[in-house]
Amino acid sequence: MSVITSTAPRRPMSSADQATSPEGRTKTTGRQRMGRNTRHQAISGWLFALPFALAFLLVFVLPIISAVRASFFAQVASGGLYGGGERQDTFVGFDNFVTAATSLSFWRGIGRVMLFGVIQIPVMILAAMFLALLLDSFMVRRPGVWRLLYFLPYAIPGIIAAIVWSYLYQPELSPFAGAFPSMGGSPFFLSPQVMLASMANITTWTYTGYNMLIFLAALQAIPTELTEAARVDGASGWQITTQIKIPMVRGAALLATLLSIIGTVQLFNEPSMMRAVASWMGNDYMPMMMAYNTMMGQISPSGSGPASAISILIAAVAGVLAVAYAIVQSRMSR
Repeated sequence: MSVITSTAPRRPMSSADQATSPEGRTKTTGRQRMGRNTRHQAISGWLFALPFALAFLLVFVLPIISAVRASFFAQVASGGLYGGGERQDTFVGFDNFVTAATSLSFWRGIGRVMLFGVIQIPVMILAAMFLALLLDSFMVRRPGVWRLLYFLPYAIPGIIAAIVWSYLYQPELSPFAGAFPSMGGSPFFLSPQVMLASMANITTWTYTGYNMLIFLAALQAIPTELTEAARVDGASGWQITTQIKIPMVRGAALLATLLSIIGTVQLFNEPSMMRAVASWMGNDYMPMMMAYNTMMGQISPSGSGPASAISILIAAVAGVLAVAYAIVQSRMSR
């Protein structure tokens, strides 16, 4: 007796059948659970980021908006032709920007900043890279101790460091300044010819350790397999340093240089303290000094409007210099 089996094709399951089947219910439940987990993670991430976002808005974005708004106003004394009344904000459009951009003192300050940066930044970056390479090598015992010692100057507030060095530059107080001859009636380190170098020494002493940590972090991120393979192939320590380590910290060098450019344009502590011991320096020796003294009424036109315009122009110059360096660096690395 033969058994007859049906060979008719099975009807495909519809979407409703799939949803009501045990496998379909399991998949649907899994997708719903994943959706809830994704939303929960997104909400948790935003809640964790909320304090920083509020602080960033409060201490960074709002002051910028306030400065931009203030730059279009000038503080003018009320009371008619002869003034004498309270100072009130008057909308002047772009007049503050025109006054700052056509000021010879402003561009002289920018020129001093650029000359300062051309000399100081390469010296500081090279010194920081040398110290990082030294600590990353096998030549130094207890690298943690030396790393801390190199970083300690950065831990000192900038204004305190400037005060200490201003004392060391005065022959009456310094153990070494008296050995140098005076120039133009001023102590050697406080003379107009040496002033930029004196300030560059303070900045380099303060920030070399900070930039050294940037380079050291980049060096320690290099896979050890690369250096070990190079040693197996017979490469010397010098070849490993120049052909592997230095090329691979190019990104760190770009970051350190960009930060240094922006910080140099904003130089304030060092020239302000040097002016306290060098009477020949004016209130507008550096751009940030010019903005501050304009705000304090020591430079005319004064007030928050002209000072804000100067500050915005300084930020624009810093941005242009940073972008120009980044473009040149990217073309050279191709």
